[in-house]
Amino acid sequence: YPWGYDGDNGPDQWHKNYPFAKGRHQSPIEINNKEVHYDSSLLPWFASYDPGAAKTILNNGKTCRVVFDDSFDRSVLRGGPLPGVYRLRQLHFHWGSSDDHGSEHVVNGVRYAGELHLLHWNPKYSNYLDAKRRTDGIAVLAIFLQVGETPKPEMKRILEEINAIKTKGKNAPFPNFDPSILFPKSHDYWTYHGSVTTPPCEECVTWIILRDPIIVSSDQMAKLRSLSKNAENEPDHPLVDNWRPTQPRYFRMVSASF
Repeated sequence: YPWGYDGDNGPDQWHKNYPFAKGRHQSPIEINNKEVHYDSSLLPWFASYDPGAAKTILNNGKTCRVVFDDSFDRSVLRGGPLPGVYRLRQLHFHWGSSDDHGSEHVVNGVRYAGELHLLHWNPKYSNYLDAKRRTDGIAVLAIFLQVGETPKPEMKRILEEINAIKTKGKNAPFPNFDPSILFPKSHDYWTYHGSVTTPPCEECVTWIILRDPIIVSSDQMAKLRSLSKNAENEPDHPLVDNWRPTQPRYFRMVSASF
C-alpha cells in the first residue's frame, strides 16, 4: 500500500493498512529526563565500519539513503545494549520544512532540525527481512542534527551528492565512505525497545539514541529540502517533513548510559 507523510497517506492513516502502527512498542517517542532510568550495567557501544562497504546514495521519494554491502560482517555495531554483532545495511535522514523541527525523537520537549538513522540487522537471522520479524532483529543508531554556527564538515560528503539524486528513483555511486565520521564526540546514549518508524512499523528495534547532536548549518538542511519526492517527469514537490510524530510510550523503560 502506498504511504507517505501527507494528510491522505500520512502517519495518522498508516494503521489502516499496517496494523503494527497501532502497537504498544512504536517509535519514535519523547525522551524525558524525569522518566529515564540510569543503568550502570549498560556497556559502551562500538562501530567498526569498512568504508569499502558503501555502495550507493539514493532518493526513494521518502528520504535520502546510503546503502551498504551487508552480505557479511564487514561493517558492524556491537556492545551497548546489544546481545551480539549487528550489520550495517543503510543510513537515512529525517528532516523538517524548516530548521525548528524535523527529528523523530523528541528530548525534553525539544525537536531537532533532523535525525540520522544508521540501521543494522542481526545476522543470526538468515536475512534482513527475517530479522525484521524478530524482537531483537534490528538495531538503529540515531543521531540528532542541530543547526548551529560550526557545522560538522563530514556532512559535506553526503550533501555533495544531493544534486545527482534530486528526484525520486535517482541513485548515484557512493564509494569509500565511513559513516562513523558523523558521530559526535560523546558516545553517551539512551536506549529502549521500539519499532521501525516507517510502515510496516515492525516492533523489532533496539534503539541507541545518542545524547549529543551533531551540528549542521542552515544551508546544509536547505540542501536536504531541495530533494523532490516526485520523479523527474512529475511536478516538483519538495521532500520535507518526512518524520513520524511521537508515539505513546506505554510502560516501556528508557535507559541511559550516563
